[in-house]
Amino acid sequence: MSTIKAEVRRYIEENLLLGAGAVSPGDDESFLEHQVLDSTGFLELVAHLEQTYGITIGDEEMVPENLDSLNAIEAFVLGKKAASV
Repeated sequence: MSTIKAEVRRYIEENLLLGAGAVSPGDDESFLEHQVLDSTGFLELVAHLEQTYGITIGDEEMVPENLDSLNAIEAFVLGKKAASV
């Protein structure tokens, strides 16, 4: 597992999982479909990604294609970091 996926999974497990008995998502599972995050949790995750990885996520980038699974987040963060080099 990549460092980004492992770190984001750990952050979600420690800070954002909803309800007792909530299960950590698989790499390609939708956070919204599996009710892993609510809207507040989603915004907290965005802030965490910006702070941890030194990226800026614009409003137009806050779409499921970029942020709705661990795999999507990894690809998005790597793309943002590569674009800033």
